Amino acid sequence: MKWKGREGSGNIDDRRGDSSSSSSGGRGAGGLLLMLFSRASWKIKLFMVAGGLILVFVTGINPLNFLGSGGDTAISSPNETTGVKTTGRSDDEMAQFIQVVLKDTEDVWEKVFREQLNSTYKKPIMVMFSGSTSSACGYASASTGPFYCPADQKVYVDLSFYNELVNKFGGGGDFAMAYVIAHEVGHHVQNLLGISDKVHAAKGKVSEAEYNQLSVKLELQADFLAGVWANKDQSMNNILEEGDIQEAMNAANAIGDDRLQKQARGYAQPDSFTHGTSEQRMKWFMKGYKTGDISQGDTFSATDL
Repeated sequence: MKWKGREGSGNIDDRRGDSSSSSSGGRGAGGLLLMLFSRASWKIKLFMVAGGLILVFVTGINPLNFLGSGGDTAISSPNETTGVKTTGRSDDEMAQFIQVVLKDTEDVWEKVFREQLNSTYKKPIMVMFSGSTSSACGYASASTGPFYCPADQKVYVDLSFYNELVNKFGGGGDFAMAYVIAHEVGHHVQNLLGISDKVHAAKGKVSEAEYNQLSVKLELQADFLAGVWANKDQSMNNILEEGDIQEAMNAANAIGDDRLQKQARGYAQPDSFTHGTSEQRMKWFMKGYKTGDISQGDTFSATDL
């Protein structure tokens, strides 16, 4: 990915080396919007199905388990527009890379919201931490993996995740990490399109398996939105180098529920999937990348995921 020497986002909360990062936080109450995109127009239909949760990227935790947590502790928020600190750490280059990717997502989604949705895009904050930190959705650690918290509209990432992506999941390359970031920002896009506490009513009305399926559709749509971002960013900034899309595909393949479950216990249990299979994740990312059209991202009414 062509990123060096390019402008980065200022919407960074750099908590690396911050001793306060290890404190646990309160559980935030947030909403989750699942979007149904009309294929006939740019108008978005909103289907509210779940609320108050952490959107976890690759841990296999069902994000719907966080529903109804309820806020009970206020979390103090640092300056939300600080730049990346010069810490002398070996991960500084990754921090600079994340700044550039975040700026690209800002530019793409500002344009899409303005031109296609007749709306204004509110930029999220990227929290970079080391070890552990607090969020409005609760305690975050390196083992949680990158996630988006709708309660504070922030994306959280421990930069050591890149090494895990390479060594544990076999999904290396800078664009693989860009895909991870774009996926989490995709959850922010979903969040911005409308949140209602009424979605919590769905929690007791469907089975766990049905809830898991809703989670899968949510995650696949975030993969699709990551693909849309890649398409738009390429046309706007010519970011791609040879092999970049394959890096994203390799990462999507590595973190499919079926593959992770087989690696962990030797078999896969489809009813427990919360993020989608490797094939599904690759399919929806590529659909977003090839079309660049958000109206094609209706995972919720798709008959064949």
